[in-house]
Amino acid sequence: MLTLTVHNLAGTVVLRCQGRIVRGEESPLLCAAVQHYGRNIVLDLGGVSAIDAAGIGALVSLQAAGLYLRLLNPTDSVRSVLRLTGLESILEIHERQVVEEILGPVEILPESSSLSPEQARVP
Repeated sequence: MLTLTVHNLAGTVVLRCQGRIVRGEESPLLCAAVQHYGRNIVLDLGGVSAIDAAGIGALVSLQAAGLYLRLLNPTDSVRSVLRLTGLESILEIHERQVVEEILGPVEILPESSSLSPEQARVP
């Protein structure tokens, strides 16, 4: 199961992902949330334990649709899949410290909310 927490910081949306980005409701949930919140998104992948082909497909689809994705703090398992698929060289990936230099502290963010699959669906 994937849980997304939305944080707005200085005009940038940070989606903190917890769980797995895999085939099922998780990949469509991620796509719907990203499309709902705009074209400049930071995905905090520090809480993602696994990503499969459907999750990779979701990231590629979002990037191909013209959304500017920055990936933050991917776990070792996610980073190895990104490396294996060649996406590590295509997607912008940062460790937490680099994003904090750009956006400010990521741990203390105002206006956060969690999304359920129903809330994140695009009409």
